[in-house]
Amino acid sequence: MEKTVIIINGKGGAGKDTLCAAAAKRYRVENVSSIDPIKAIAARHGWKGEKDDRARKFLSDLKRVFTDYNDLPNRWLEERYHEFLSGDREILFVHIREGSQIAGFRRRVTGKCLTLLVRSPRTEAAYGNSSDDEVENYPYDYIYENDKPLEQAGEDFLAFLRDVFRREGLRD
Repeated sequence: MEKTVIIINGKGGAGKDTLCAAAAKRYRVENVSSIDPIKAIAARHGWKGEKDDRARKFLSDLKRVFTDYNDLPNRWLEERYHEFLSGDREILFVHIREGSQIAGFRRRVTGKCLTLLVRSPRTEAAYGNSSDDEVENYPYDYIYENDKPLEQAGEDFLAFLRDVFRREGLRD
């Protein structure tokens, strides 16, 4: 299979990590997030891994500050992308919430790059931060409706990916 970057997005709790884990049962997958370097900084300074609305806003705000100051999240993702290119993984899932950052990272990718929004009926509420609340404000290539019970979601997502790869002319 041709190396493929899939920029994946969706509100917190939509099941993105669960779906990436399901894909890893069929493909050689790497899974990274633009918030990872920000979480590392936050953890060194008191954040304890909470995923409540207050923590989500804190991480979103901190990410925006680092993006504005020195583009840390994008530089970090670009390093992960180049490592992916030199490794044996087939799919790089890149979690990015902000539409402007999705567009910016996509321009840096030289190979096959798709955007995917994951929706779930479990994530209808607002979170109180722009990173979560504005995920729909980007023209994604594909949308996956994660509305299946957990025991069916993995196989359904794999069928969805096979269809995407067929549409994109990628060997599965």
